[in-house]
Amino acid sequence: MSWQSRVTPLAEAALHNRAVPGLVLAVARGHDVPEYLVLGTDAVGRALTTDSLFPVASITKLATALAVLRLAADGVVEVDDALAKHLPDAAAARDGVTLRAMLSHTAGLPIDLAPEAASYAPGLDWPALARACLTTPLSAPPGSDVQYSNIGSGLLAIVVERRTGLPIAAALDALVLSPLGIEGTLGSEPPRPPAVLTGELGDHAGTALEPFNSPFWRSLGMPWGGLLTTAGGALALVRAFAGVPAGFLPADVLADAVRDQTGGLGGGLFGALRWPRCPWGLGVELRGDKSPHWAPAEASPDSFGHVGASGCLAWCDPAADVAWAILGTRTFERWWRAWPAIGGAVLASEG
Repeated sequence: MSWQSRVTPLAEAALHNRAVPGLVLAVARGHDVPEYLVLGTDAVGRALTTDSLFPVASITKLATALAVLRLAADGVVEVDDALAKHLPDAAAARDGVTLRAMLSHTAGLPIDLAPEAASYAPGLDWPALARACLTTPLSAPPGSDVQYSNIGSGLLAIVVERRTGLPIAAALDALVLSPLGIEGTLGSEPPRPPAVLTGELGDHAGTALEPFNSPFWRSLGMPWGGLLTTAGGALALVRAFAGVPAGFLPADVLADAVRDQTGGLGGGLFGALRWPRCPWGLGVELRGDKSPHWAPAEASPDSFGHVGASGCLAWCDPAADVAWAILGTRTFERWWRAWPAIGGAVLASEG
């Protein structure tokens, strides 16, 4: 039975039961060309296609991490460099804060910028967000906890900018997107209208500042959450950590990137999404034995990927030699619990 045959009933049920207008699912085995399942529409009724552009939220962190790893592979940085070596002006540049710690969310940084550090209002841009990242102090001792942090990716992006001399959008394109053949934009309007999302859009829903859907939000170019790309693009980002395509990263860098860096620490995101053990690699989250979780229980503990608050997931199971990306048109909160069944069906169909 094809994976589409197994997945379609589950995906259709998820769309109906969780009020998701539509989704695009991309699946690839090994180095094969991806295959797709496309269902439904975006939030304003436009039919989705394999080329639909989505705001992929924190899947952006995979691109930022890959840029750092590419610089490490070229000897421009080392993942064990202290943050102070590259950003001596950062408030977080303290003993124990390394690029490795920020990539694995063990640096002791808070989850997000304080509202007063960078007010979400007209006039905000990436340079202002970068300044706020530089002035944000640690919230916990390094190595004491796994605390998922947008600020860590922001600081890593500033390191990339200073080492390359390029704005982060241009650096990501040169180091990651173009070499991987990914269509993507960061901080600029895409070449065609992106999918419009519904769901939990916060206090600015329905305004010119609406998260995910507004030109203002897209203009911010957040290196932790602002990328727009296709399902194939999200899939390519996670497959890069599995050595697809060959030669994009050296084998030793790849092996390090998908190895747990936390030493058994607990932690995670927030609320119920914190776990007694929270394994994390260099940019990718590892499945481990986390529960609840967006990856299926059938997936290998060594499987890896990333979730996005816009309602998307990119995941790879090296034991099964298969990767999948789910991009939906409803934000994370209401429908992420449907993703394990979809991922499980993909794994079952791939043997």
